[in-house]
Amino acid sequence: MNEPYFLTGRSLTLDTLRELARSGRPVEIPLETLERVARSRGVVDRLLAGGGTYYGINTGFGVLANQRIPEHDIDQLQHNLIVSHAVGVGDEVPGEIVRWMLLLKANALALGLSGVRVELMTALVRLYNERVVPVVFTQGSLGASGDLAPLAHLTLTLLGLGDATWKGRRLPAGQVLREAGLQPIRLKSKEGLALINGTQFMSAYAVHALLRIEPLLKVADLAATMTLESIRGSAAPFDRRIHEARPHPGQIRTAENLRRLLTGSQILPSHRDCPKVQDPYSVRCVPQVHGAVRDAVTEARRVVEIEINSATDNPLVFPEGHIVSGGNFHGEPLAFAMDFLAVAVAEIASISERRIYLLLGGDTVGDKKLPRLLMQDTGLNSGFMLPQYTAAALVSENKILAHPASVDSIPSSLGQEDHVSMGATSATKLLQVLRNTETVLAIEIMCAAQALDFIHPLKSGPGIEGAHREVRKVITFADSDRLFHHDIQASLALVRSGSLIAAAEREVGALS
Repeated sequence: MNEPYFLTGRSLTLDTLRELARSGRPVEIPLETLERVARSRGVVDRLLAGGGTYYGINTGFGVLANQRIPEHDIDQLQHNLIVSHAVGVGDEVPGEIVRWMLLLKANALALGLSGVRVELMTALVRLYNERVVPVVFTQGSLGASGDLAPLAHLTLTLLGLGDATWKGRRLPAGQVLREAGLQPIRLKSKEGLALINGTQFMSAYAVHALLRIEPLLKVADLAATMTLESIRGSAAPFDRRIHEARPHPGQIRTAENLRRLLTGSQILPSHRDCPKVQDPYSVRCVPQVHGAVRDAVTEARRVVEIEINSATDNPLVFPEGHIVSGGNFHGEPLAFAMDFLAVAVAEIASISERRIYLLLGGDTVGDKKLPRLLMQDTGLNSGFMLPQYTAAALVSENKILAHPASVDSIPSSLGQEDHVSMGATSATKLLQVLRNTETVLAIEIMCAAQALDFIHPLKSGPGIEGAHREVRKVITFADSDRLFHHDIQASLALVRSGSLIAAAEREVGALS
């Protein structure tokens, strides 16, 4: 049985989350964390018993913050908060992201600054461990005052309301809880607010995206080297000295990957004396572009790892006995990070599409001819013309999606919540940019594999040849037009599975 991961509120990293996703390890709450949560709850109970007024605990919410709630209605207030805020619309959030939401919310409560009962945190962890997935919707959060609507839908399952999926079935949440041996929770003072104030919708999307983007950068480097070999480009722009002269870390790492993949190539020396002087920027400047994306990802990782170990609800309950209202629910740090990531990832697709275009142009360098549109008998056949159209369409869509959501704000709650981050929109559109970029790279891989077949038996670098063999396991050489949709989907599956990089790394060692 897998050893459990102990949730402390302070130690989650992207690497830990990646390992949890792969291993399926359960989560447990250590005694120290339980004691910290219980002490926080004790502060709430003592202060309420003292008769004071505390936002969201015995008052209304937002513009209703000045309205005192009678003691006998305090628990009902928390229930009403959840059902009134569960107004999400749009597509359903992917189940993997919802599971991250559960885990990240439990981790935030583990800090012991939210004033909830131990029973509530334990219930969240049990949903995660039992793989009960609340049905949550993508639209409805403004990214400030917390991800209110999506987190309310997450919380409905704890109450036995709404729908959830379990063991491949979508059912009413109450039925799912019964079948999983769980009991619905009745919320106490402060608990509903603690559950829906927070950035766990945005954070979960950011975690999901980063865990896909980081390996995708290796795929982008691999695709670029496959194209470079196919068009008989030059490796000179990847000279270590060039990149040490402008030592951005991502640029240096990318150039190192390219050199490693191209080492041992038979194709590079075969055209050493050709009349080409320089390659187009989409090949020559790969370290500068892919490297800048790497640096953007590094910064986003820093922001996200702070966020997922933070208390982001309101008010916060401090152990010395104070309840203080603030604004940690505001999603601006995440909104900025995800908007920048969308811009950066869109550039990976943009430069990839330009390389696809180069591949279709054909050339006659050396003894091997690369035919136009990557097919001999064109006219009768359109060759690979249309996959480039698809790549161009996705790149154009990315340009629209890369517009930052965080520059917008719409006041809500009759002006009480007058500036919001729109980080939830940053989150959902980042995922679409990422999906589009994966597909563009899949098209480049598919086209570059076709091009390399025209240059064989001259071999490219061993890592590239390993990836080429992996492609040919599922996509055959095309000597005439066929349903390329299936080839694109097969290549996309290779990109997402990690098998292309694994095949390359078996030959050249780990890429950075």
